[in-house]
Order: sequence, then C-alpha cells, then structure tokens
Amino acid sequence: MKNFENRSGNRAGRLAGRLLLTLVTALTGACVDPPEGVEPVTGFNPDRYLGKWYEIARLDHSFERGLTRVTAEYSLRDDGGIEVINRGYDTRNGEWTQADGKAFFVRSRDEGYLKVSFFGPFYGAYVVFGLDRDDYQYSYVAGPDRSYLWLLARTPIVEQEVLDGFLERAGELGFETDKLIYVDQTDGS
Repeated sequence: MKNFENRSGNRAGRLAGRLLLTLVTALTGACVDPPEGVEPVTGFNPDRYLGKWYEIARLDHSFERGLTRVTAEYSLRDDGGIEVINRGYDTRNGEWTQADGKAFFVRSRDEGYLKVSFFGPFYGAYVVFGLDRDDYQYSYVAGPDRSYLWLLARTPIVEQEVLDGFLERAGELGFETDKLIYVDQTDGS
C-alpha cells in the first residue's frame, strides 16, 4: 500500500507542479503587458537612454520602501539587452542597497517598451510613456499596472514645469498621483 500511495502522491505532485508552472508562466507573461491605455513612446533611442537616472517621484512599493537617493543606471549588455542597476540608501539600516537586473525590448528597439527582471525568469513591464525627446533629461515610466509609476531625471532635482507635466499626464492616465512619494536626493551630510 505504501508504494501505491507514493506513486499517487508523485502523480499528484507532478500534476500540481505542471499546474503551478502553467500559472506562473501565465502570470509572468501578463506582467510584461503595459497598463491598459498607457502607450510606450515611439522613436525611442536606447543609446541616448543609457546612463544614470535619478528617481524623482514614485508610487510606494515594498522593494523601495524607506529608500532615498535612488538611482537607476542603464548600460548595454552583450546579448542586446540592457543591464539595470538600481541603487538606494536604506534610511532604516543606514546602508546602501542595490538590485541588479536585465531588460529586453518587447517589440522593437525604437519603442520605449521593455521587460525587466531582477529575479530569474520573472519579468515585469517597463513602459516609457513620456520622454524629453530633445535631450533625454526626464522620463515617465510605468510598470505592468497603475500601481507602478516613476518620474526619472538626469539630475537629482527637476524644474516645477517638468513635475507639473508628469503629474498632469499620469493623472490623465488614471495613476493615483496624490499617493506619489517624492524621493529625497540629498546626501544627508
């Protein structure tokens, strides 16, 4: 009887494993879709987007909670993707934290629409829906749904005009701009 139970358990375990794999695949696939109505910019130039960006504002998430002086640095990978290094100062622990990831274009390199991963095979959407096309000095970024929103800039402080434009556009698209966190970019010294 024990052998039969093990075989049944193994079959049930294999079935559960397949169901879990199917669910994870479905969920991770859905995470790279942009939020409904949020369109990535076209005419995107990845080479101009590379380099260091400062996080000016964001919607709160556990993976960034308590972080100040947050930056994102993008560089080309040998496989055609983009290396992502997110760094921030953890005020609770008094130390720097860093997350290394990778990003790949979802459709084409001239569209600000990538999938990004910090955790193995799991990807999320990275949608540039607003951009200073002249100088690449600021960028509006969304994730897979309206709970992910960032304003990035090449400088740690932006002019009020840039912030107002971001708030207006994000508000029009249904983001909860009243819940934004404005990131402290001062070094605290």
